[in-house]
Amino acid sequence: MSALSLQFAPGFPWLVIAVLAALAAVTLAVALWRGLAGWSLRAVAALVLLAALSGPSLQQEERDPLTDILLVLEDDSPSQFLSDRPAQNQQAREDILVQIAARPSLDAVWRQLSEFAPEGEGEAEGTRLMTALKKAMAELPANRLAGVVLITDGVVHDLQNAPGLPVPVHAMISGRAQDWDRRVSVTDAPAFAILGEQIELRLKVETLGNLPDGLPPAVLSVSHDGVPLADVPVGDGAEIVMPLTLEHAGRNLIHVTLPVEDGELTGRNNEVVIELNGVRDRLQVLLISGTPHPGTRTWRNLLKSDSAVDLVHFTILRPPEKQDGVPVSELSLIAFPTQELFVEKIDEFDLIIFDRYQLRGILPGGYLASVRNYVQRGGAVLIAAGPSMASADSIGRTALADIMPATPTGRLFEQPYKPVVTDDGQRHPVTRDLSRHAPEGGWGPWMRHIEVLPQRGHVILSAPDDAPLLMVDHSDDGRVALLASDHAWLWARGHEGGGPQLELLRRLAHWLMREPELEEEALSAIATEDGLVIRRNTMLLELPEVTVTAPSGEGDTTALSQAAPGVFEAPFATDATGLFHIEQGELSTVVVRGAATSVEFSNPLARRDLLQPVLATSRGAVMRIEDGLPSLRAVRVGQPASGRGWLGYTPRDAYVTTAIRLRPLAPPWAMLVLAGFALVFAWLWEGRGGAARRDP
Repeated sequence: MSALSLQFAPGFPWLVIAVLAALAAVTLAVALWRGLAGWSLRAVAALVLLAALSGPSLQQEERDPLTDILLVLEDDSPSQFLSDRPAQNQQAREDILVQIAARPSLDAVWRQLSEFAPEGEGEAEGTRLMTALKKAMAELPANRLAGVVLITDGVVHDLQNAPGLPVPVHAMISGRAQDWDRRVSVTDAPAFAILGEQIELRLKVETLGNLPDGLPPAVLSVSHDGVPLADVPVGDGAEIVMPLTLEHAGRNLIHVTLPVEDGELTGRNNEVVIELNGVRDRLQVLLISGTPHPGTRTWRNLLKSDSAVDLVHFTILRPPEKQDGVPVSELSLIAFPTQELFVEKIDEFDLIIFDRYQLRGILPGGYLASVRNYVQRGGAVLIAAGPSMASADSIGRTALADIMPATPTGRLFEQPYKPVVTDDGQRHPVTRDLSRHAPEGGWGPWMRHIEVLPQRGHVILSAPDDAPLLMVDHSDDGRVALLASDHAWLWARGHEGGGPQLELLRRLAHWLMREPELEEEALSAIATEDGLVIRRNTMLLELPEVTVTAPSGEGDTTALSQAAPGVFEAPFATDATGLFHIEQGELSTVVVRGAATSVEFSNPLARRDLLQPVLATSRGAVMRIEDGLPSLRAVRVGQPASGRGWLGYTPRDAYVTTAIRLRPLAPPWAMLVLAGFALVFAWLWEGRGGAARRDP
């Protein structure tokens, strides 16, 4: 194919030529004004000279036509794998590509959405089809792009990024018109909650699409940290208010699930996770001291140093048998409210500490039985034993014996020794890695301990000859710790180097009050850039494999390896985002990687309405694949680009130039001769005309 065009190669700048043209125009105007007969020949001469200066040439191009390009962009986002959409997408893709292959003047470029997704982008961002379309169009030559066909379910979340559409862009929608789905969503939830105070969660269940007949009512199942709380029936579209009271501080996971019904499009939006931060308002601690000793001040300093602790200190300064002549009215301004503390309001305390307490007839046995019942209901008690534990006045002979992890033998040892972390203590969170807090030269010695016989629980610190020193135990719903010595205060005073008394008692108190990070049997996981890190705190030496269920419902197992005594860990590599279920034996937990809720599955129904306004600007059409596959037609610019059963594209008539030939219109000398002849004839004509006017 050849094409001719006129080209100019001026010998002088165009400005110079323009000035000369202006002078020629002025000269011709003067000639006309004076009535010179040869003005037309002068004009011809001026034009020939100006043309010669412009360097006109005839350009001949040899062109090879290029094929047009039809871009087929397939949406392969997660929602495109629901139901029979993969089969529909494949059918549409193959049909379009076969039609394009049958047209010699048309080439196909097939791309997928995932090829343009930034690294790390997941379901939380949704389907960014318009962004991918912009990138795909930028990679193609604009003069060859004749049209675009999008194969998608219409669930697009970046319509605001739609590019300019210079050619027809069409969408073939997968999915079925009769699809339906149920989803649960959180309409209101606080970010944190004060322990013991009731909060409200607002949830909503909605049915999307064509609701089938006979669908049972929705029932929400709610669990807290893997422990089921309640099953709540809820009507479609109705908002429910769920009261909730947090029992432990730190991270609390509320898992809400909705059963997946037969025929439902997906179960990915049938569950949500609400992460709440439990905050303690004030810690209520009851300290009951027996005979005053240096450790009493240590306890008070420890508890009063925390502004969040409300301390009630019950101490016995004068036993009943002591006769010193001081009137009772001068020992106390008010009567101590023992009935109120030990019976009426005992459940308000987070922790009760017995420090060297012994039986002296001050607290009746009924009050100590009330403390036992308090522990069995979920309370916490710490017993720091003094010499009286080995006497007939030992509280081990009261109702508290039912919850104590050990029984005193009556023997008292008074000799220097250094506490040792036992094998169980190496695995227990209270004393795990406690040795790294030891000063140079090791811990300082204690001077006394009481012999006890362990009955249950774990011995985590020991005295000489493996004698139990610190024991912890679960008693029904509560927790108990027994320290068989009253010399922990020596560490606080720095005796012979001291020791981690503050760290030990802090951990012990937090374990008693159920801080999640100090649970000895706990399964947890955290999300990372590469997937998950699964962690298990345990007192066991061997563990079964962990089962991980991905958001897609696919399960996998992995083995945990010991990272430290009592701590097993394993990485779990995954690119998926959403809610993961993790189970190991009787323990289970959930973790969210990425966003807690998936934008991709918030409304997975196939839709036409989202893309129609955007594609209409390019005269494009939106058709359902289930209604039949369209044929392709070539249409001219400005004509309708779609119709019943067909989609149009605009041929671009692109080409590539293979050769160029330039031929001057005339040699410069020929133009100069022509201009000279024109001027001579103009002079002769004007001279002959002047002679005729002079000779009548």
